[in-house]
Amino acid sequence: MERVDYLSDERKRAQFDVDAMKYVWAGSRHAFEVSDRISKLVASDPAFRKDDRTMLPRKELFKNTIRKATYAWKRIIELRLSEEEAAKLRFYVDEPAFTDLHWGMFIPAIKGQGTDEQHQKWLPFAYKMQIIGCYAQTELGHGSNVQGLETTATFNPKTDEFILHSPTLTSSKWWPGGLGKVSTHAVVYARLITDGKDHGVHGFIVQLRNLEDHTPLPGITLGDIGTKFGNGAYNTMDNGVLRFDHVRIPRDQMLMRVSQVTREGKYKQSDVPRQLVYGTMVYVRQTIVADASCALSRAVCIATRYSAVRRQFGSQNGGPENQVINYKTQQSRLFPLLASAYAFRFVGEWLKWLYTDVTQKLQANDFSTLPEVHACTAGLKSLTTSVTADGIEECRKLCGGHGYLCSSGLPELFTVYVPACTYEGDNIVLLLQVARFLMKTASQLGTGRQPVGTIAYMGRIERLMQCCSDVQNAEDWLKPSVVLEAFEARAARMSVACARNLSKFANPEEGFAELSADLVEAAIAHCQLIVVSKFIEKLQQDIPGKGVKKQLEMLCSVYYLFLLHKHQGDFIATSCITPKQASLANDQLRALYSQVRPNAIALVDAFNYTDHFLGSILGRYDGNVYPKLYEAAWKDPLNESDIPDGYHKYIRPLLKQQLRAARL
Repeated sequence: MERVDYLSDERKRAQFDVDAMKYVWAGSRHAFEVSDRISKLVASDPAFRKDDRTMLPRKELFKNTIRKATYAWKRIIELRLSEEEAAKLRFYVDEPAFTDLHWGMFIPAIKGQGTDEQHQKWLPFAYKMQIIGCYAQTELGHGSNVQGLETTATFNPKTDEFILHSPTLTSSKWWPGGLGKVSTHAVVYARLITDGKDHGVHGFIVQLRNLEDHTPLPGITLGDIGTKFGNGAYNTMDNGVLRFDHVRIPRDQMLMRVSQVTREGKYKQSDVPRQLVYGTMVYVRQTIVADASCALSRAVCIATRYSAVRRQFGSQNGGPENQVINYKTQQSRLFPLLASAYAFRFVGEWLKWLYTDVTQKLQANDFSTLPEVHACTAGLKSLTTSVTADGIEECRKLCGGHGYLCSSGLPELFTVYVPACTYEGDNIVLLLQVARFLMKTASQLGTGRQPVGTIAYMGRIERLMQCCSDVQNAEDWLKPSVVLEAFEARAARMSVACARNLSKFANPEEGFAELSADLVEAAIAHCQLIVVSKFIEKLQQDIPGKGVKKQLEMLCSVYYLFLLHKHQGDFIATSCITPKQASLANDQLRALYSQVRPNAIALVDAFNYTDHFLGSILGRYDGNVYPKLYEAAWKDPLNESDIPDGYHKYIRPLLKQQLRAARL
């Protein structure tokens, strides 16, 4: 039967080369070809079926996940996939599993913090998955405050061993993915104690389970922490609890690239600079930002396609009703999220470059940009994950009542994504770290130290404190120089205002706590400036393909004008723009929505997501939504019989009871 494309007319309206845009989204033609091939490989394999995931009981769901993960590894070996291809395959399987932490945290931790000898000993086993690892840092009582971790690793010079111990209930490791039921090993973070002295938190490679029968080793208590938010979603992952009861490990299982304990029990720093561990942090955070663009683009793809399929009101003379996507209220909520998906994609690309750059500098013992890089990556992790989590939920609302169905794909996408707002750093805590950096930068202005990188605009503080936008008409807001100056002035003035208020406190820490809400807002302004500037920089590159650059310019304008409209209170209060100029910006934004409209479907098609990966009836490529929704309803286990379990015991007696008049 020939497949009918209900969105074909929408696709014919595209004013640009969609294939060329796919290459831009993927990063290159090569990256697109790899992604396209692997996504289709996964979609065509029934072993990776996931449409029943939200209906499975937890134990069956978890068993199904470990089946898929091991089958995926089998296919990687059989097809001799490269590291890039293998990562794409795991991505398109689209199911949180123990392999995520093994490849994403365990191996990078050993590579970043282990010595060459430790690399040679552990990485061959890890790369072949002959051991399976996780990353055990967070505890029941401490997450963001890593220095407050309570697990101890006490060195015993008599036996040349560390003794790992969980001295309190709150010292239990809590949340590590893969820990609960699968991982055989972990990189465990504990307080290093030698000769009674606490040297702070360090990493240790610890075997958790017997490699023959998978039972926990003596002194180790392991388990899953329980069911989490949502159907399916992150319940495929065995987030675990871990306790140590005086567990001994050899001294050489401490990760010793940066600091070491000698055979005699002496603690010393190695010749390798401690700052090198920041490379791993930058890598992890750039991955999180890239994941944000993927998750947000999925939600936007579903909401955009369904908004073009769904019709409500506006019928003329018995004709079809109006497409929901034509309403300005829908466009004003949806199109900024579409623009944000592209913006996060490009800032994610830039972060990949930054990771390479900072790695090279660290290896050359150049640590000059580290504070700025730390603040930048912390802020972008916070900004992109918060916007994405909120954006997925907004897309669910944009799909109306049907968006609440699990078959829409949006409830599970939200529940599987939202932990990103707290793991690898709570988002508010991260913004406060950015704010500390901004306050330090502001305090050093005028000392001769020139701000660098994403904070370079602070070096022009005198001009930015005095300038005022010269926008005269709505079209002026399409000029990148005008926009950048407004965003730089806003960020600079908010930081300076916080610094001035902070200086009024005798105790800086008390002031920081009191002004923390204002400091978070200043950090957000700084991070939004970074994303806007990187989007504009992307547009200065040579971008091939008919009409592609014009579409990206349009999306860039939607992104920054939406932010300007949303935060116009900041821009006006800091005298960066006038109320009249804010109104002109909104006029231009509204006009841009009309220009995005004919290209909306093609812009989400450029993400090149298969129906399998989207996992959404509402977001189907062919737009054949209603018959498929009806068909899916009958697959629910509740519809296996007309008479539900419990009818004869509960409902029938209720219906057959002898009713008596109530006495009120």
